[in-house]
Amino acid sequence: MLYCVEMEVVVPPGTDPDTLARLKADEKARAQDLQRRGQWLHLWRVAGRYANVSVFDVESHDALHDILSTLPLFPFMTLRVTPLARHPSSLA
Repeated sequence: MLYCVEMEVVVPPGTDPDTLARLKADEKARAQDLQRRGQWLHLWRVAGRYANVSVFDVESHDALHDILSTLPLFPFMTLRVTPLARHPSSLA
């Protein structure tokens, strides 16, 4: 199943810079692992915001939830998830 996931990160003021740097590094490693596994198909930065638009390919809503909730920055994220379906006019 394909999902469009919009993620926005809001880090609380006063967050320790070293803790934040570690979380960002862990987030990058997790995102790249999921991409290598073929579950995180696309990852696009939203210009001017600490946000991204991503496409995931996983077997179920529960599987997507499990993945998203394991992201190191998950506690600081606002997420919007949209299930996707093939468009009848698409050539792909």
